[in-house]
Order: sequence, then C-alpha cells, then structure tokens
Amino acid sequence: MRFTRVAATVVALACALGAAAAPAGAQNGGASAASQRAQVQRAVASYDALQEYMAAGDGSGLYRERYPSGAEDRAYSFEWPHSQAHVATLDLTGLPGSLGRSFEDDLADVARGQEHFWNAGGGTTGLPGYDSYPRAPYGGGGDMFYDDNEWVALAKVQQHLATGDEAALRRAEEIFELVVSGWDTDPSHPAPGGVFWTQADWSSDRNTVSTMPGAQLATRLFMITGEQHYLDWAQRMVEWTDEHLLAPNGLYWDNIKLDGSIDRTQWSYNQGVPLGTFTLLYEATGDERYLEKAEAVAAASYRYYVTEGRLAGQPMFFNSIWFKNLLLLESVTGGTTYRDAMADYADHQWRAERDPATGLFNAGNEHTELLEQAAMVQIYATLAWPREQASILY
Repeated sequence: MRFTRVAATVVALACALGAAAAPAGAQNGGASAASQRAQVQRAVASYDALQEYMAAGDGSGLYRERYPSGAEDRAYSFEWPHSQAHVATLDLTGLPGSLGRSFEDDLADVARGQEHFWNAGGGTTGLPGYDSYPRAPYGGGGDMFYDDNEWVALAKVQQHLATGDEAALRRAEEIFELVVSGWDTDPSHPAPGGVFWTQADWSSDRNTVSTMPGAQLATRLFMITGEQHYLDWAQRMVEWTDEHLLAPNGLYWDNIKLDGSIDRTQWSYNQGVPLGTFTLLYEATGDERYLEKAEAVAAASYRYYVTEGRLAGQPMFFNSIWFKNLLLLESVTGGTTYRDAMADYADHQWRAERDPATGLFNAGNEHTELLEQAAMVQIYATLAWPREQASILY
C-alpha cells in the first residue's frame, strides 16, 4: 500500500481526466470537468490520510478502528469498518483510466486483510462467513453479523461486475446462503420473518439493514445468474420489510424486536438500501411499480434529510450508502438532483469537517473513525466516476 502520492502526478492525472470529459470550450462540460478534477483530488487525498493514520502497517492488510487510538482500543478494527475501507478502495479502482488501475494493488491488500475475518468453520447456523473481529493469528474472532457480511458480498458483486472476477461472485453467493440461514423461521414470533441482525445471543432484532441488503444482494445475483430462487428471496425480503418496517412518512424504521416493539429511528442508510433494491428489481423484472417505489423512497428521504435539514445529524458512513444508492437510481432515471445534493454534502464536509493538517474527517469528536474516513473516500471517488458507471454500485 502507498501512503503518499506525488501531488503533481495526481493533478496531472486529474487534469487529463477532466480534459477528456468534455469538448474544449463547452461551458457546462468545463464545469463538469473541474468538478471531476476536484473529486479525484479529494478522493486520493482522503485515501492517503486513511492509509497514513489508520492502516496497521504490519503487512496484514488490516486497519485500526480510529485515530488517535484510545487506551482501550484493540489492535485492529472490527469487520464493519474494515468492510467500508474495502469498499472505499474498490470505489477508487473505478476512477477513470490509469489512476483507477493504480489502486488495484491496494485493493488486493485490503481484500487480503478482509479474509482474516473469514470463519470457514461457520457460526451458529453452521455456514461460513465473516466474523466481527479478525481471527487467529490476528485476533480471536467474534460473533457474525449478517449486515457485515452483506456489505462484503455487495462489494464482491461490484468487483465481479467491474472486472468479471468469478471468485468474487462465488464468495457473494456463499455469503447469500449465510444470510438466508439468518431468516427468522419461527411463526410464533411477532412479525415472523426478516433477517436477524446478528448471531450474538444478546440481540434478536430483525433489521432493515440486515434484511434489505440481503434483498439487494439477491437481486444482483438473480440479474447475474438468472436463477429464480434469488428473485424469490429478494421479493420475500422486501415484502416483509415493507409490511413491518415502512413508516407512514414513506421512510423505513430501524428494527423490530421479538416482543413486537419497533425502533423507529430513521437512519439514512436504511433509506438508501431499499431505494437501490427497488431500482435493481425494476431493472431485473421490468415492473414499473418497483421504479415507482424507488423514486418514492428517494423523494421522501431527500425531503426528510436535505430539505428539512437533518442530513448533518446522520453519520457520514450512513450518508455514503444513501448517496451511492441514489446515484444508482439516477443511472436509471437520469437527472442530477441527488448527485447535486451529494456534491454539496461533499463540499461541506471538505470545508467544515476535515482537518487540513491531517486530511482526516470527523464529526467534531476527539477521534476520527475508520468508518468516517472510508465513507468520505467512497463519496469523492464515486462522484468522480463517469455517471453511467454508477449502474454497478451495490
């Protein structure tokens, strides 16, 4: 992994990308090229800061949870933050031309680190998956979380779509079997069904964020393989979530518990995954009702977070997932409303939430979380992608 890049090289590559983006003299094209150059430079600078301050640097491909580390911090990050650093690096490989290709070795490193979480022996359902903490010799493993595994699987699908990597596709299919094993099959439960959040015995929540990414993964796998059982599962998962966790305002609540009570928090990523899933279901089936649902969730969430001023109160790592799914939607519908909001958010974060001395982002706290830094790399990188390329996100 590289920790710094020569600034002149970044500028030269970014200028080349911008010059290729539009004919010379085209005013709108020139503005677009300038924006792309800025996003490229910000993506690379944010990634370099992530590597400098958060990479473990011991050849493992692992990261620290935050910077500066606290006295009680473990040696390495948990799976969820690592997965988002993995996704950030994958998104950088999608930058146009040779600059994107220059991150392929970095992607191999972080993917190797990802495998230190792999529990081939299986969790409580007997199927293999990624533990919440690295396994020996880097740690003692930990409980499996279904959403943690889904983020990795969706990244593997994106990698397959970008490169044709068949091994990545096989891993995504393997993880989907794990997700299905987490489906609630007890008819005595309130709202039976849904994917449990974790295999840990201290939680029995069934969440939007454990069920809808499973639906998104299943839809992608159906689109790639044509196997009907993937579509059947995707529809089953979205129907359960719509029945039990869709709120009257058109947004999704967080989870339902085994006593039937509902956590009515409305996180931004819990809106992003459904709208992205409905977008893919529309592409997979041609059913206009799915596109209408995607557009309805997008409009309701835009109003709730942007128009009504709640976006800054959402974690960066939830907003990155929301925005990237909005880019996926606009790759189908056209328009720039959501991309423009994403660019405005990215500009604000660069000005207000970034320490120029380190290049690290935080929400006004003493520490910068790996999750926060990785989220901003994802945002800048995907804003710099050619717009049609957003069709492979998630």
